[in-house]
Amino acid sequence: MESVIRRLTPELLPDHLAFFDRDAFRDNPDWAGCYCYFYHADHASRDWEDRSGQENRAEASRLIGEGKLQGYLAYLEDKVIGWCQAAPRLLIPNLQRDGDLPHEDIEGLGAIVCFVISPSHRGQGVGRQLLASACEGLREDGLAVVEAYPRKGAQSAAANYHGPLGMYRKAGFELYREYEGYWIVRKQL
Repeated sequence: MESVIRRLTPELLPDHLAFFDRDAFRDNPDWAGCYCYFYHADHASRDWEDRSGQENRAEASRLIGEGKLQGYLAYLEDKVIGWCQAAPRLLIPNLQRDGDLPHEDIEGLGAIVCFVISPSHRGQGVGRQLLASACEGLREDGLAVVEAYPRKGAQSAAANYHGPLGMYRKAGFELYREYEGYWIVRKQL
């Protein structure tokens, strides 16, 4: 299946919200209130579980409007079927707060932190298309390297929200570091 990939802009906010409101977590309702805000929320001042979906929706909307929450939407016949959060790593606050992640040389570094594909379109190449577009967009933005954080032992689509290691390997990513629960993979852009 060949979907159309578009970079998220403030004008596409209604499409992003409609995807998260209705389709993104149809099979995983416990995560339906995320709106891909998790990596931007200040977890030190307030537990994630104490935030409502409406609060996350409003904050994600604000950040998209400011260009601080970035990514790519996959469309099929004008309907969003997938999402990838990808941005300069400096724009994703919780990556800077994570003591396990390397913090050297992140100025020209992009990060891919999330994939959400609607349940009816999984396994059809949408993730690979989003990944290719994210890498190209980050390169066009002047970044030299992109990294991602696939989880070890992910047994479900929900647990694999960082994207599967195999997808990254096929796209030319190489192992950069390994931790107990995940890998860091990187690719030169």
